Amino acid sequence: MATNFWASTHYKELLEQEEVDVVHNLDKQRGITLDDFKLIKLHMSNYIAKLAQSVKVRQRVVATAVTYMRRVYTRRSMTEYDPRLLAPSCLYLAAKSEESTVQARLLVFYIKKLNLDEKYRCEIKEILEMEMKILEALNYYLIVFHPYQSLPQLVHDAGMSDATQLIWGLVNDTYKMDLILIHPPHLIGLACIYVASVLKEKDNTAWFEDLRADMNVVKNIAMEILDFYDTHKMITEDRVNAAMHKLSIRI
Repeated sequence: MATNFWASTHYKELLEQEEVDVVHNLDKQRGITLDDFKLIKLHMSNYIAKLAQSVKVRQRVVATAVTYMRRVYTRRSMTEYDPRLLAPSCLYLAAKSEESTVQARLLVFYIKKLNLDEKYRCEIKEILEMEMKILEALNYYLIVFHPYQSLPQLVHDAGMSDATQLIWGLVNDTYKMDLILIHPPHLIGLACIYVASVLKEKDNTAWFEDLRADMNVVKNIAMEILDFYDTHKMITEDRVNAAMHKLSIRI
């Protein structure tokens, strides 16, 4: 297991935004646009979080599961890997890799309990089969680095302990975007501290300068987070349903 992010496959497999924002041809044939693609991934990220709450696993498992899902879709289409099955299967695999094992039958039970839509329902066998497909799509690279590990020390050093809950919430929300596929996790954490500093009207300029982090990147990530909150307000259930419906179109 890699303990150094810079020597890890996570670092080596970081992507550019343009590489992440690619709709596969099979999905295009169903009429899925880039906006639909992002919307479905967001919807499934929320679904993973809701399912994780039911089976009582920690936030790190959610973050790893969402990262797996988002990575898979840089390599495979939603047509081939139905997100309604991929999402719980990613959670199942992430729980294992983060040593918080959840039984597949428990996931199946809560999926049936949470959803009225039959399309979300699956069997244990389907989750186990999808798990193998995920492993192959990820080239069996399962280690994911997150901002959480360094966050408490950074928050303390920045003198932002009174904003811990806010910053933690911001970090959690970054998994509703593709940031973890594009940026080193410590820069995502710093961007969340930067956003919190702005919201709390605390001048942390000197502290950030002492870190010698690339502030252009930190500020760009911070802007992406703020932009996400602005656009998130305009997402309606109808838009999500319309995007999901395209997955069911026969081609």
